[in-house]
Amino acid sequence: MAFADGVVRPALRGAARSELAETEALVRQVHPGYVVEPVDDGTLFEHVYPPDDITYATKLAGAELYCDRRLALDRPSELPEHLRQAGAGRRIVMHGMHSVVDWLGFAVWEDGELVRSLSLSPDAGIQENIGRPYDFELPYWAGEHPVEPVPGWPGQRPYALPFHPLELGELALRALFGFVIEGYPDPDDVDTDAVHLHGFRVTDPSGAEQAAREAAYAEARRLMGPPRLFRMGPDGTMHEVSLDSL
Repeated sequence: MAFADGVVRPALRGAARSELAETEALVRQVHPGYVVEPVDDGTLFEHVYPPDDITYATKLAGAELYCDRRLALDRPSELPEHLRQAGAGRRIVMHGMHSVVDWLGFAVWEDGELVRSLSLSPDAGIQENIGRPYDFELPYWAGEHPVEPVPGWPGQRPYALPFHPLELGELALRALFGFVIEGYPDPDDVDTDAVHLHGFRVTDPSGAEQAAREAAYAEARRLMGPPRLFRMGPDGTMHEVSLDSL
C-alpha cells in the first residue's frame, strides 16, 4: 500500500534511505495500538510479501510505502477509516495477490474518493468491481487472455474467470507501482533491489489477531485434506500416484 502525492513510480525510482524513527512513527499510525519493534531491514525486491506480523516500510519524497499482508483486503472498499485519514488529500493505492487461490485485489483512492476497486479469484468469484476499469484491464475483460487448460491434467473444468487474476495482477502492479514480481522487467521498471525498507515486527498486544489467524489456518488445512501427488505419464497425461510409493 502506498500513500502518494501522485504517481508512485517516480518516488520509487528516486528512492533514498528513510529515517528509522520517522518510518516507525508512520507504521504506528497505520497500526494504532499495536506493539511495533524494529527488526532487520530489507529491500522491495526481497520483502514485498513479508511473513505474518511483519511490516516493511519506507518514507520517500512524494510517497510512503508499506508492505504488510494485513493491508491487502478481500474487499478493498472496506479500507479502515484511520487509513483513509492517513492518506487524506493524497492518492492511496492498495495491491495484493495470493498465488495459492489465484486471488487479486487492488484499489485506488483519489483525494478520499474510491475510483477503482477490483477483487476476484476463481473460487470466490468477483468480490468487488467498482469504478471504471483501467486501460490495462480492458483486453482481459474482453476475453483476449483466457486461461488455457493444462495438457493431460485429469478432471479439469473451464476456468471460472475470463482471465487469470495473477496475470492481470502483474500488469496492475506495474501500472500502479512501477514494477513486477514475476515475468521480465521492462527497461522503465523500478529497480526493486535499490529500494531500501525498514523492517518492523507489528503485533496485536491482546493476542486476538494471532489467535484468529491460527484458527483460520487450521480450518484451511482441514478443508484441504491430505496431500495428493500427480506424475506425468508417457502419453503426456497426469496420473495420481501413491505417496507410499515415493
